[in-house]
Amino acid sequence: MEFFRIHKDIPFMRHALTFNVISLVTFILAVVFLFTKGLHLSVEFTGGTLIETHYEQTADLEKVRNALGKAGFSDYSVQNFGSSQDVMIRLPLKGEQNSNQLGEAVMKSLEADAPGSQLRRVEFVGPQVGKELAENGAMALLLVIIGIVIYLAVRFEWRFSVSAIIANLHDVVIILGFFAFFQWEFSLSVLAAILAVLGYSVNESVVVFDRVRETFKGKRGLSTPEVLDHAITSTISRTIITHGCTQMMVLSMLVFGGETLHYFAMALTIGICFGIYSSVLVASPLVMWLGVSREQFIAKQKKVVEGANEEGAVV
Repeated sequence: MEFFRIHKDIPFMRHALTFNVISLVTFILAVVFLFTKGLHLSVEFTGGTLIETHYEQTADLEKVRNALGKAGFSDYSVQNFGSSQDVMIRLPLKGEQNSNQLGEAVMKSLEADAPGSQLRRVEFVGPQVGKELAENGAMALLLVIIGIVIYLAVRFEWRFSVSAIIANLHDVVIILGFFAFFQWEFSLSVLAAILAVLGYSVNESVVVFDRVRETFKGKRGLSTPEVLDHAITSTISRTIITHGCTQMMVLSMLVFGGETLHYFAMALTIGICFGIYSSVLVASPLVMWLGVSREQFIAKQKKVVEGANEEGAVV
């Protein structure tokens, strides 16, 4: 299915160096922000108290936030949990706080300015648990990267594997750079979005690489840049359909999903936009510079010695 078909290949590779310089500058800025500002980690990673309350009617989250602010709480997170009547309040770990006393203080503040809530549960998340979650998240990210490298190396060739993983890591670092620069809360849901972006971005790379392989095998007389231009141009319609439909769903979560899904959808939006850019305009030039050629996709013929049969015996 195609919305349109471009009959003349667009010379993307002519501007490959410019695209990669832009990517390198963006990547360096993201790394700088990560080292200078750092990530604003959520309670899951830093430790703190989780308080779940229930309202008989739809909870007014703004009133809940105002009540906590008036009571002197800071760095809190308030969002719906499961339904519009359930509210999850996250408070960071500060000193030797008692979770039960903290829960009582929160409920008192809500009764004063956001009445009608019922306390469901109070849980303490220790810093050790947060450390384990961070380590497990980093391990999950590493395993996904290794899996992608192995898959692409088996499916195509090592040049494609290296190019794709560099492009994908480019996407991950830029997402983290955005969260560091704006100090958006980095939670487990954002980590899940990053893992999703890795798989989503490599899917686009596989589509382009597959068309590159087909073009090398099916068309003679084209240089490597011309083959890459043809592969990218011929998949543009598919890219617009796939990413456009995905972004529509993500945009609906971003607009209507509330605070619970806001940063999850934000990470996906950044990942989708940069995923298209990196898969097409970063990975493809890297493949070209690593020396991909038609000979690597043509099956080598077995040389039969003159006067010998296929088994090698002399006739």
